[in-house]
Amino acid sequence: MTIAEKIRKIAADARQASLAMARLSSAAKNELLMNMAMALINNAPHLVEENARDLAAGAKKGLSCAMLDRLMLDEVRIKAMADGLREVALLPDPVGEVTRMWKRPNELTVGKMRIPLGVIGIIYESRPNVTADAAALCLKSGNAVVLRGGSEAIYSNVAIARILQDEMGKAGIPVAALSVIPFVEREGVTEMLKQEEFIDVIIPRGGESLIRFVVEHSKIPVIKHYKGVCHVFVDASADFDMAERIIVNSKTQRPGVCNALETLLIHKDVAETFIPRICATLSSLNVEMRGDDCFRQFAPAATAATEEDWHAEYLELILAARVVDDMDEAIAHINKYGSLHTEAIITSDYGNSQRFLREVNSSVVLVNASTRFSDGNQLGLGAEIGISTTKLHSFGPMGLEDLTTTKFIVYGEGQVRP
Repeated sequence: MTIAEKIRKIAADARQASLAMARLSSAAKNELLMNMAMALINNAPHLVEENARDLAAGAKKGLSCAMLDRLMLDEVRIKAMADGLREVALLPDPVGEVTRMWKRPNELTVGKMRIPLGVIGIIYESRPNVTADAAALCLKSGNAVVLRGGSEAIYSNVAIARILQDEMGKAGIPVAALSVIPFVEREGVTEMLKQEEFIDVIIPRGGESLIRFVVEHSKIPVIKHYKGVCHVFVDASADFDMAERIIVNSKTQRPGVCNALETLLIHKDVAETFIPRICATLSSLNVEMRGDDCFRQFAPAATAATEEDWHAEYLELILAARVVDDMDEAIAHINKYGSLHTEAIITSDYGNSQRFLREVNSSVVLVNASTRFSDGNQLGLGAEIGISTTKLHSFGPMGLEDLTTTKFIVYGEGQVRP
């Protein structure tokens, strides 16, 4: 079989298996996930051995130390994967939930019920733990999943999938509900993106270049976010102690992630007092500041910001900063340069906080809290499959509920349409 034929068969088998997954009870799915977790622990030596093959190949290719660290599996990380499966098992099952019911004048009772999306394709890079995490979320929500990990983790991903599939086979569940594309050629991705007959949605997880490639080549709807250009606006009524804590946490707690702060906006009424303070704190934490002319009046060590800086997702200890005249200018800046990801306001003015929540057009908007809380686990979803900055059908961190859609259900007593 050619690669195209193999991919088509994997997708078609997943479509058939998705019908069985949609019928599984919550108890059956939870038991499966618990058994999968134990199987990962029991097979840890084998996983470490297969992962060593990826690490050796990666070192030979010249992967960076950071990339090799993301790739590495040890007993601690395998245990964390198993714990993740158990956590998903404990989450409420959204499938079958009736979200709303209403009565029509003709006495028909109409409702909406949650159902699985069907077959979910996930394309991702580096981290082999995504194989287990994504499988758990998709299976718990009653879907089948086709996984295509990065070539650098092929041995690890295939080994994890086989362990999980063994448990599915023991439970009488079609193993095609969890498939990993087992070859590394780029053609595997492009062919996967053509399977609109069998795959309902694609979720890419990785860098901006990967996501743009997927969007450009996919015939299947893509749930995505390109980058996180996240803002914090320090309002005129902000508490400075609070603002400093939030800015430091948002920028420095983990700068290389999509919910880290990239641009700081400061109301002109507090610029003279607050800018020297926050710059001194950030400088002590090795944060490089790039500011507009007004900001640099109070922070002479900052370099001049360019137009590119307002668009930038640095993912490192660099922060762009601008002084704004008022709330209107702050919101206009965010809506122009933001990436629809995460924004925060620091304020003690209730009216301003409510206006910020209403008018800022991003998937997560916070009042007096760090942008680092823009995360499925932190927001109470238990786990997330990814983050969407598209609005159809999900917006923001995606949990189990976002891997479902709704159908109409109707109860009648013999009514016919006149």
